[in-house]
Amino acid sequence: MTRLPWVNALRPEYEARFNKLAATFLYQKTITPVEGLDLDAEQRLLLAAICCLPLIQFGAEGLHGWSELIVYPGAFRVHRDHVDAAGVLHAWDDDLSGEAWETGPLILSWADVCADLDEPHAGNCVAVHEIAHKLDLLDGVADGTPPLPRAWQRQWARDFQAAYDAFVADVDSGRETGIDPYAAESPEEFFAVCSEYHFSAPRLLRERMPAVAAHLRRFYDGPA
Repeated sequence: MTRLPWVNALRPEYEARFNKLAATFLYQKTITPVEGLDLDAEQRLLLAAICCLPLIQFGAEGLHGWSELIVYPGAFRVHRDHVDAAGVLHAWDDDLSGEAWETGPLILSWADVCADLDEPHAGNCVAVHEIAHKLDLLDGVADGTPPLPRAWQRQWARDFQAAYDAFVADVDSGRETGIDPYAAESPEEFFAVCSEYHFSAPRLLRERMPAVAAHLRRFYDGPA
């Protein structure tokens, strides 16, 4: 896994646990390349590995509720529609690098996965982003809070809400944030984007959002 520096940075005591998770992923999930994409065994293992990065502490329970990883060669287009409060239908197309359906597949762009690997410290990791959404959805609500013990959940909700509100205020005011402004879209996107930075730009996350960084270290890395 020399191409996956985030895995190489794992603490030695987690190696066996991580290998088991990746093997479980390959056994449980169907990896379906589409639109002419072909993935060899090594590339499939790489996908399994990167998707399991956020599960080192949470465990294989984080894989529940879905069975397929769909991989496009590049960004893929989806159609969106929304009826506003006035009853007006708005429709548009989005070009995406990844998507996580609540009860359906996880979808990734292979080109974006490779781009993340080529710049592993740039703050981007689409696979981690989408797995974070899957973890968030395990309790049936996409709200930026994955299933946690009650006391920790209260602390998490308090600290994440405070950080999110401050971040949205900075984005709305045009202030430089250092973190992708897309995190201001919603609490669930804030959690997913911050999860990317936890793995690919952890020092920046600690500097900008120390409370959020501390929660994510505990959630993803366990006790120091």
